[in-house]
Amino acid sequence: MGRHLKKLAVWSLLTGAVWWLWPAGALRHEPGVRLDREPEQQMIEPQPVGSFKKYTITAVAAYTIEARVLHTKRYWVDGNDLVPYDVAVGWGAMSDQAVLDRLSISQCNRFFFYEWRNPPPIEISEIERHAANMHVIAANKAVAKAVKRLRRGEFVAMRGYLVNVGGPNGFHWNSSLRRDDTGNGACEVFYVESIEAKPEPALLAGMR
Repeated sequence: MGRHLKKLAVWSLLTGAVWWLWPAGALRHEPGVRLDREPEQQMIEPQPVGSFKKYTITAVAAYTIEARVLHTKRYWVDGNDLVPYDVAVGWGAMSDQAVLDRLSISQCNRFFFYEWRNPPPIEISEIERHAANMHVIAANKAVAKAVKRLRRGEFVAMRGYLVNVGGPNGFHWNSSLRRDDTGNGACEVFYVESIEAKPEPALLAGMR
């Protein structure tokens, strides 16, 4: 399935009055509207989940996340039979329109990229701790359909397991179990059992 970086910061050399045009079809929110709940992870005894002919999928942690969809990417190669979609998400400061308007976010080759014009809108360490690239394994057809329809800017809640995957010829793909890691192997491999849209959160106190 190739390389899978959680995030890669890139300084932009672009100049001019317009930094980034908000993508067509993406949802916008008022600055200060954000999801501040941290993802919840509970380690469990490893157990098999799912039924896929070519792969063995072992759950290692129960996982729940409420986040804003930052970007989605459909892959036609590189493990697309198991993980057709990567979903980049953000919470806390990385779900705030005021921050996201100063970032350009993209995905390619199982990578998650963000760019800015100096200075970055928030501390780089805060970006790293509050955004993730997730390789999504749908547990059923309803989840697969919902993932396919995700829109940038949408607030969602997802529940399931972080998993390790094994396959033919010694293939393996292990989930990150930390939110503060970066680089190769830092993506969450997320077996999603349920997904639902969340209503827009209230503005933070003092920002009305």
